[in-house]
Amino acid sequence: MDIHHIRYFLAVCETRNFTRAAEKCNVTQPALSRAIQQLEDEVGGLLFRRERNLTHITDLGALLRPRFQQVLDELTGVRQEASRFLCLDEAHLKVGIMCTIGPRRFTGLLTDFNMRHKGIQLELIEGVPAKLSQLLEAGDIDVAIMSTAENFPERFDVTSLFRERFMLAFPAGHRLASYDAIPIKAIDGEVYLKRVNCEYWDYLSQLCDERGVKTLDSYSSEREDWIQNLVAGGLGICFIPEYSAVVPGLQVRPVADPEVSREVCLVTVAGRRFSPAVATFVGAVKSYGWAEGPGPATLRRPAA
Repeated sequence: MDIHHIRYFLAVCETRNFTRAAEKCNVTQPALSRAIQQLEDEVGGLLFRRERNLTHITDLGALLRPRFQQVLDELTGVRQEASRFLCLDEAHLKVGIMCTIGPRRFTGLLTDFNMRHKGIQLELIEGVPAKLSQLLEAGDIDVAIMSTAENFPERFDVTSLFRERFMLAFPAGHRLASYDAIPIKAIDGEVYLKRVNCEYWDYLSQLCDERGVKTLDSYSSEREDWIQNLVAGGLGICFIPEYSAVVPGLQVRPVADPEVSREVCLVTVAGRRFSPAVATFVGAVKSYGWAEGPGPATLRRPAA
């Protein structure tokens, strides 16, 4: 059943005149009449009675009119929704972001993106790399921003955004404040508070073992803010990424001998076609001036 036939039928219902209906639909009157005849053949009965200049809707026509109107309205709605989606108006975008990545480096990007594309609704979904990889592969998120101590799977396209070092965090007045950069060996014997979601924990732990560094494990938590507050309260030390937002009272220094860093990357599924909203976001992320982002959270040693 041709949608144009339905549109012509509704125009005749409205005007009660084939000539005026043809003008309304911008077609010739014979073309409109043929379309109505074809529609009547399809439904198996007359839709109009034609009496010279008068046109009456039959009982069958009156019965089908609301159904045909509903079909036309739904199709119009579909077209409007598709148009809004393709024009980035009311488009929805799900971005997975690794839970250990702080917001400091991304606030500028998201602010700029929102100003340029107010019609795109952005949802941030936190998770560890394994969870984000599963969501990305399943299509439950559109893109992911994350890091890993190992190689990413071959099924992903990976674009490096920026590099950040790992820092050691400690409370004010701690002996580690005497260092500008803290050698791994300097934390031997310290109480360590474990950030459970740190994707580099196995690597950092192995690094300590290789250098004979032993720490005393104390509290552990999935909550970055809890660990930071416990450190600030004097309960121990922890490793944190360079661009983490730190709580008041926390002091940080870069890890040295060796320096430890990670690459924060934009990750997508190789070969998967992007929607206009996803393509726009990916382009914005790749073109953003990451090298011009905020400085690290390093606090300088106070003067003696």
